[in-house]
Amino acid sequence: MGKNYYQILGVSKEADDSELKKAYRKLAVKYHPDKNPENKEEAEAKFKEVSEAYEVLSDPENRKVYDKFGEDGLKKGGGGPGSSNFQFKRAEDIFASFFGSSGFDDGDMKFGGMGGFPFGGMGGMRGGFAGMHGMPEMDFNNMGGMPSMGGMGGGMNNGRRPSTAPKKAPNIEYALRLTLEEMYNGVTKKMKITRKVRGKSQEEVVEIIVRAGWKKGTKIKFAEKGDEEDGIIPADIVFIVEEKPHAVFTREDNDLVMHRTLPLVDALCGTTISVQHVSGQTLEIPVRDIVQPQKIQVISGKGMPISKTPGSFGNLIVKYNVMFPRTLSDDQKSSLRSVLPSHS
Repeated sequence: MGKNYYQILGVSKEADDSELKKAYRKLAVKYHPDKNPENKEEAEAKFKEVSEAYEVLSDPENRKVYDKFGEDGLKKGGGGPGSSNFQFKRAEDIFASFFGSSGFDDGDMKFGGMGGFPFGGMGGMRGGFAGMHGMPEMDFNNMGGMPSMGGMGGGMNNGRRPSTAPKKAPNIEYALRLTLEEMYNGVTKKMKITRKVRGKSQEEVVEIIVRAGWKKGTKIKFAEKGDEEDGIIPADIVFIVEEKPHAVFTREDNDLVMHRTLPLVDALCGTTISVQHVSGQTLEIPVRDIVQPQKIQVISGKGMPISKTPGSFGNLIVKYNVMFPRTLSDDQKSSLRSVLPSHS
């Protein structure tokens, strides 16, 4: 069977293109020879092995042959009559193709841009060119540019070059619109996203488990689920919770607020109001005291769940208004005067 390329990359046999890229990106950076000067030979061997594994598994045809015949069968062209030996690319070429021809930046050193030569090592080369066909002595530490070397002008100032590392694409944001009932009870949402992988459109369904008590503005991130393009780190997909309007309640932080208008007789004599709560329960709220316009009644623990404190809830706040009759007969007025106090 030879080498186990799946094991080398640390992925399963069912790994898709996205998982392969992620694994290669991580391991290629980790084992790049320029990043391991103290164990360069060992790192070079590992770097070559990782590149070899990625080259085979990222190509559907090569992967098919490898899965059937293994490494030995692949190198013999699949074992079929007239098949030719498989030729691997140079590890540096695969790396440059993946990260871009200028390689990647890792702080003080530049990898891959000049065949793995770290520019930091050229600092302090005073007199390095002296005596070469009469060339004058040069101080690389103070050179702002090297016109005589064409495209490298200014690129070796203090051993650094401008960063050309792969850029991460900006986040792609979508709204996740939820009802108060869903935000109270929790729910699982399945959302379909469409992205391009190597120019081909793919659909994927992601699952969002909404926790009871989530608020509008809550963000749910799916890392690197955006379009995949060479030389660019895929964008993160971010869903942002939005609250759908409710017919009865509005939400204020962890509290639920509702407005209720009472006829004057109920405001004076008392009543019981029935409310369909977002939990699914029917609440019976007794009104015993005289209700004046703009009165507020607080029902403890009947608000929204507090996600950071399981088992805790906000309050239900009822804001009352009183509806007065438009007209009264003389008899009604007389009756009211006989029972209502004439002073406050």
